Parts: sequence; C-alpha cells; structure tokens
Amino acid sequence: MEALLPQALKLLGIIWINVILSGDNAVVIALACRGLPEDKRRIGMILGAGVAVGLRIIFTVLVAALLATPFLKIVGGLLLLWIAVKLLSGDDEEGGVKETDRLWHAVWTVVVADAVMSLDNVLAIAAVAQDSTALLAIGLAISIPLIVAGAALIMALLDRMPLLVWAGAALLGWVAGEMLISDPWLIGQLGQELGHKAEIPMAIVGAALVLAIGYVSRQRAATDEA
Repeated sequence: MEALLPQALKLLGIIWINVILSGDNAVVIALACRGLPEDKRRIGMILGAGVAVGLRIIFTVLVAALLATPFLKIVGGLLLLWIAVKLLSGDDEEGGVKETDRLWHAVWTVVVADAVMSLDNVLAIAAVAQDSTALLAIGLAISIPLIVAGAALIMALLDRMPLLVWAGAALLGWVAGEMLISDPWLIGQLGQELGHKAEIPMAIVGAALVLAIGYVSRQRAATDEA
C-alpha cells in the first residue's frame, strides 16, 4: 500500500499539471470546433483532445531532444501565428478558414496547435513522470475529459460573447511570440539575459500582429462582399 502512494501522487501531479497548463490548448479546441454543427462539436473536441494528448505522450518521452533542437521553436511559433490568424479571420467566408464545418479539419487544427503549444508544457509533465511512460499515459488520458469540459465551457462563452474570439486569438499570438524568442538558437545569439527580457515584448508583438492581420483580413472580406 505504501509503495502505491508515491505512484498515486505522481499520477495526480501529472493530471493537475496537464490541466493547469492546458488552458490555452482548451482555447484552441473551443475556437476550432465552434463552427462545427451541434452534433459534431463534442466529437470534434474529444477526437482533437485525444489525438493531441497522444502526441503529448510522445513529446514527453522525447522532451530533452525536442527542446534543445535549434529553430524548432521558431518554426513552431510561426506556425502558431498562422493558426491564430486562420482561426480569427474569415468567419463568414464559404470556404471557412476559421469556423469550419468539416470535422477533420477542426480536429487537425486542434492537433497541430496543441502539438506546437505543448513543447514547453511537457517539460513539467516529464519531470513529474520521472521516466514512467505508463504513468504518463494514464495521467494524460484521465485529463482528457477535464480539458474537453474546459473547452466546452469556453465554447459556450464564445457563442454568447463573440468578441472573446479576438481575445483567444491574441492569446495564441502571445504564446507564439514567447515561443519564438525562447528558441535555443535565438537565445545563443542574444544571450540568456537579453532573451529573457525580450519575452514579454515579443509576446505583445505576437498578439498585436495576430489582431492586426485578423482585422485587415476581415475588412477586406467585408469590402469584397459589399
């Protein structure tokens, strides 16, 4: 019984950390699945969160190599900026770059964004798991319904207050800016101290860039329709 207690505490730690660190991921799930038909929303959230957690398990096993790879965070940050702009712009377009009614398109958006945003999160999860892949898998699997519940709550808020979509996209831009400046190659060029000081300014730039591009995109769409 005593031998099981440390394992149980580790499991609770993995679940807790994953839920706490998945707030921005829940925003992505809500934004990507918001445009799905009502009967497909829950399926999209569960599939997206499930596949994303599976990838997170793989990332956690490879965390040391991933986080030390030069340019990986730069590419990830740029990809996240692109996703944020796509989720924000073109709400009313037939092709649906944001609120797509295609289930697998929404799931793919969730998976890619979650994979990019989880690069830093998995470091904390790996520290708690301590090389126990089974414990890691169980903990992350249990956290899926909690993340989906959070996404469902955010989605309900987005339906009532569409302006929150802009806040969600800005959050993704903020995370992208932080990720870009924390790339090992950039830190090597700027130095640890300067790189750390640049985190918040870069995050602000990322958020502002997403909002600006989204605004221009919507204005152009409105002009084309007029």
